[in-house]
Amino acid sequence: MKRFLPFLSAAVFSLITPVSALAQNTAPWTGRCLGTGVAADIPTIQGLECLFFNILQVVAALAGLVFFIMFISGGFRYLFSGNDEKKVAAAGSTLTSAIIGLVGVIASWFVLQLIYKFTGVDVTRFIIPG
Repeated sequence: MKRFLPFLSAAVFSLITPVSALAQNTAPWTGRCLGTGVAADIPTIQGLECLFFNILQVVAALAGLVFFIMFISGGFRYLFSGNDEKKVAAAGSTLTSAIIGLVGVIASWFVLQLIYKFTGVDVTRFIIPG
C-alpha cells in the first residue's frame, strides 16, 4: 500500500487544486443548439434535436469511460490475483466483458454507417423537418 501513496496523494492534490474558469470569452456563441432569425428564443419541436444530440454525446462519453474503468479494474484484479484460479478467472471475465462492450459499441456504429451506405438514409443524424 505504501507504493501507491505517492500516486494517491498526486490524485488528491490534482482534485483539490483550483482551476480558473476562463469564462471571459467575448466571441459570439455558435453551434447546433442555437436558434436563428427573429424567433430564436422561442422553443419549438426542433429543440428535441439539440436534446437528442446532447444525450448521445453524454452516452458516448459514458460508454468510453465505463470501458476504461472496467479495463483498468480487470487489469488490476489480474495483477493482484496472486495466482488464485478464481481471482484470475474473475479478472479475465471483467477484461472480456470490457472488450466485448467496446466491440459492441464500435459494431453498432459500423452498422449505422452500413445502413447509410446502402439506403442513403443518414440514421446517425436526428433531424425534425420543419
